[in-house]
Amino acid sequence: MVNLRMARILVSGGSGPIGAALVPTLKTSGAQITRLTRPGRAQTAPDEESIPWDPEQPLAANALSGFDAVIHLAGESIVGRWTEGKKKKNDKSSSAKDFLDGYHAAYALIYDKDDYQGGITALRALEHDNNADVATLLGYASRKLGRYDDAKYWYDKALAADPKHALTWSYYGMWHAEQGNLLKAKDDLEQVRLICGTECKEYVALKEVIDGTRTY
Repeated sequence: MVNLRMARILVSGGSGPIGAALVPTLKTSGAQITRLTRPGRAQTAPDEESIPWDPEQPLAANALSGFDAVIHLAGESIVGRWTEGKKKKNDKSSSAKDFLDGYHAAYALIYDKDDYQGGITALRALEHDNNADVATLLGYASRKLGRYDDAKYWYDKALAADPKHALTWSYYGMWHAEQGNLLKAKDDLEQVRLICGTECKEYVALKEVIDGTRTY
């Protein structure tokens, strides 16, 4: 059960009839609301934040990090005839949802259950190896299994997809540190600093590994 007071909640479809009734109730209870907003839609209220969202494209998995709950209310309207175009649009929406559901299931296997091989199998089944978030997580799981060559392959693949993926650089630095190459790890730490500064969790985690105060 999420304690709503000061909880960070991400809402999609908040402008619909259900969202219009639910969001004010959540805010009254003390929740901090962030909306997924589609292009051309109305601006959020002054006390809300927003994340741009194109329903035709998979939402980056790291866009969901830091939230206590996600409320997904967006969907295709059932008003009108169920045309072939509407069916195709619904299929795309379902595909994006399937990807996110699969990614987060794999994420839970790896981070919550330490089931690295199970997580790798689940991620490969998504067939999104070129997604930077997927490749980064594959690299992390491979490193935790001691498969350093595999981890390097996935980190390189992730950075090819997104050269400014802070978490990839952080994990790559840990990869170097585990093999005793602290100079290279510090180079990766500098890459993280340039992307998100010295206060972001990616920087702090790698700095702790380099300093020998923590392992990840």
